[in-house]
Amino acid sequence: MKTPRFLPVLLAFCMFSTGASGLVNEYVLATLTTYILGNSIEQFSIVIASMMFMMGVSGLVQSKMSDNKLIQKFMMVEVLMAILGSFAPLVIYGAYGYMQDHFQFVHYFFVLAVGFLIGFEIPIVMRIIEQNKISLKTNLSIVYAMDYIGAFIGAIIWVKFLLKHYPLTEISFIVAGFNFFIALITILYFIQTKFVTQKRLPLILMSVTVVILLTGYSFNRDISYLFEQRFYDDPIVHKETTKYQHLVITENKSNGDVRLYINGNTQFSSLDEQRYHDFLVHPVMSLLGNAKNVLILGGGDGLALREVLKYKQVDSITLVDLDPKMVELAKNNRYMRRLNKDAFHDSRIRSQDSAAIHDVNVKGVYLPTGQTDDKGQPETEWVASVSIYNLDADLFINQLTKQSWDAVIIDFPDPSSVELSKLYSKQFYKKLKRHLSDDAFIAVQSTSPYHAKEAFLSIGNTLRAAGYTALPYRQNIPSFGDWGFYLAWFNKQSADDIKLQLSGLDAFQVDTGFITPELMMASFAFGKGELISTSKCINTIMQPCLLTQYTDYSWQLE
Repeated sequence: MKTPRFLPVLLAFCMFSTGASGLVNEYVLATLTTYILGNSIEQFSIVIASMMFMMGVSGLVQSKMSDNKLIQKFMMVEVLMAILGSFAPLVIYGAYGYMQDHFQFVHYFFVLAVGFLIGFEIPIVMRIIEQNKISLKTNLSIVYAMDYIGAFIGAIIWVKFLLKHYPLTEISFIVAGFNFFIALITILYFIQTKFVTQKRLPLILMSVTVVILLTGYSFNRDISYLFEQRFYDDPIVHKETTKYQHLVITENKSNGDVRLYINGNTQFSSLDEQRYHDFLVHPVMSLLGNAKNVLILGGGDGLALREVLKYKQVDSITLVDLDPKMVELAKNNRYMRRLNKDAFHDSRIRSQDSAAIHDVNVKGVYLPTGQTDDKGQPETEWVASVSIYNLDADLFINQLTKQSWDAVIIDFPDPSSVELSKLYSKQFYKKLKRHLSDDAFIAVQSTSPYHAKEAFLSIGNTLRAAGYTALPYRQNIPSFGDWGFYLAWFNKQSADDIKLQLSGLDAFQVDTGFITPELMMASFAFGKGELISTSKCINTIMQPCLLTQYTDYSWQLE
């Protein structure tokens, strides 16, 4: 039979869609796994490696398959790929919520099955090409060129568009739908050109698959919400997936507890966040009687900013948080605004990815005094200049040329990924040091000294290796347990000098919600052996030992 004129073009488009959708499918499943299990590098690597392994296995399996009815086999692969690929994130997410003991079985069934089917697509298309006597040279150029080009385009669309605007459970349907649409056109072409003589069964199968995909796409967000609610004790009142993370807010109306979760991990509870932020902000601010310029790294929820804004002598505050959606949520969401007391009111927000930063220009923040003027209008007073940058903190520090700060509040999430571990590295602390005034102090949230002892001590060791004197302290935060911090500085004062200075404090300069001078002094106490490390880990960019200390050896006492 003569090869139909448009068959090579259709098969080329099949290769393009296979490359694009196959790679994005791998990214979706790998990203979902990191959201659920954390440890992004390890989980991402294992998922991608598992899928590539199954692609190799499917190549061996198809070599034992006969050349009979290749088009029908291609159709079955595309149907299975569409259904399994589209529903995989939903089913995996549901399995994690309803059957955690057997979650890994479900998870790796889909990872391996989708990888197997991705690996089956290319060999079948190659055999169809060969069966239709297209030259080997053309065969190879179509398969490899279009597959690789599709993978490249798919990766760009994933990063620049899909991940920014859709949840993972919806991306899988979009990708599966695109791949199936190309396959459907190809199969209809086979039917039209008499390559497939039996029309009824393929048409029914294609129609049923289309209905399944459209139904799943229509209800994926509702189903995802039902599954996600299983992970939280209280009702979800807000959730969104940003380019960088998954944000959830819950509310318990009986006790007023509002909680923020990032990628399923508790960031704060409204019942005790005041304790955490008091201990993060006020000890360092009390050491600086006249701090003018303050830098907050992380803290996109605005709660640390709320506390710093209490200090009238502060002229300017710079807050750097990677995710603009987090700051937007903190600025506009009614729950967040109530908690941070409108800390982002009238702040200037810049979303900046990589452009050089030479100065930090700021804009005043005016807050109500509670008084009225002669005309009966509410009075406001200038509090500080606040500038907010949405970019990586390490990039921000790298780009600066002449800024310096008197106080730095470091409120990053725990070092549970390579990206976060970098922000606890010796190199990062040394770069930060270049932008501190001579008598500056920094405060670093440093995970739990009890549940993550070696990680906590590693942060202190890394600060010291970067040239700081580091003083550990702790406080019980009921939502988290025993929690740790470090004060750090690089002037000639010893840790005993700082303790002596703080011991003379009768009261804080501002109204605090929880911390007292007596409680602050008690927070420097540690039991016998609690500050002795067995690992001596100095965390660096090229050797992120802190990540291993945190992911492999923390929270094992629960």
